Amino acid sequence: QVQLVESGGGWVQAGGSLRLSCAASGRFASINAMGWYRQAPGKERELVSVVSTTGMTNYADSVKGRFTISRDNAKNTVLLQMNSLKPEDTAVYYCNADVRASSLSFIRPYWGQGTQVTVSA
Repeated sequence: QVQLVESGGGWVQAGGSLRLSCAASGRFASINAMGWYRQAPGKERELVSVVSTTGMTNYADSVKGRFTISRDNAKNTVLLQMNSLKPEDTAVYYCNADVRASSLSFIRPYWGQGTQVTVSA
């Protein structure tokens, strides 16, 4: 079973910074893309950023220039450095990883439990 454990959420004033981390554990053959999604109250879950195994990244327009995603393939971790935070960044942030459980398995997405990020004006 694959588990994604997030940490690093919290409360911060506008303009501040937070860093989220996510570690994958359990038994699996490989991890493909890893990323972060967020869901604000009353809104659908949206992509924040994703990083491939080779380090290629993609960001939502709303966070470009403020957030930076990175990963450590050896440690199966993904980080999200969030700077210049705005109140509209307030949401529950979810770690996501596309995992192949075994050499005979299809790749499927796994999700963390979510971590709250609150940015006050």
